[in-house]
Amino acid sequence: MALINSRVLQAARNEVQAKINKRVNVFKTLNPQMPLICLNSSDAILPLMPSVVRAMRRSIDEMGETPGANQVAPINGYPFLLKAIVKNDFRKRGLKIGIDDVFVNTGAKQDIAGISDILCKDNRLGMLAPVSQIYVKSNIIDYRAGVFEQNEQWSNVVYLSANKANRYIPDIPEERVDVVFLSYPNNPTGMAASREALTQWVNYASDNNAIILFDATYEAFISDADIPHSIYEIKGANRVAIEFRSFAKNAGFVGVHCGYTIIPQEVAGYSLTYDRQVMLNKLWMQRQVAKNNAPSYVLQRAAEALYAPEGKKEVQANVDYYMMNAAML
Repeated sequence: MALINSRVLQAARNEVQAKINKRVNVFKTLNPQMPLICLNSSDAILPLMPSVVRAMRRSIDEMGETPGANQVAPINGYPFLLKAIVKNDFRKRGLKIGIDDVFVNTGAKQDIAGISDILCKDNRLGMLAPVSQIYVKSNIIDYRAGVFEQNEQWSNVVYLSANKANRYIPDIPEERVDVVFLSYPNNPTGMAASREALTQWVNYASDNNAIILFDATYEAFISDADIPHSIYEIKGANRVAIEFRSFAKNAGFVGVHCGYTIIPQEVAGYSLTYDRQVMLNKLWMQRQVAKNNAPSYVLQRAAEALYAPEGKKEVQANVDYYMMNAAML
């Protein structure tokens, strides 16, 4: 008989979204006449932007007419999209991110859950609490979270409490962690981290040879000029941090999954087996070759359209609309 990974069952047993859905369904049943606004992160109200739709239609025609357009995409993404990402999201902020540091994916979730493939199971994890369930569940399934204890916490996770008392920015932990999961602006608290707070984390990672996994998928909603949009705005972060981004939040790519991950060339981990440092960029490339394909030509052309003048205006209109909703809330 084939044996299963029982950790998947453990992850399902602690499923927060299922509990929320159950409560929502009960409420709807008891209050059938009352309208309910759902705030799930996957519920996009606005349709795809016109410039994106046009880019997708053009690219479909190209795949049927242009030799080479219907091939498997380069493993880290097409050069046209990589160049647009680097120029608009990083170089314009004075950040030295190159196209070889960028890996285009089918949504940030894919890489946030998959990045642990290149990290040892023995790493001690630092994790915000509360936090998006993808961080917890992916590490449960991969046997990195340890043992589920009576206090309903995992033994290999150091919980970084984000609460009203610390303005949802946790203090540096007293016990050592090897891999730190940070998410700013944060899901679910909505809090953004100051330059000072991120500097403390970057310094901690540098001093302790730790890695920061930085979820910046909501960076488009930062309105304060003093709040960093990327962890690479912090000196030294390009040696200790991996950053995840998504087009789902700023451009409504919820049904059209596309995003990217930044792994600078300088970020390194240590191999006990080979007794040497290993560059994580090259390690991730090998993992991608073994497990993943990049998004299709159509999706990458759609993402490229976001960086054209018309696309930028449409993205800003999207962001303004959701920020207006947030202000009303």
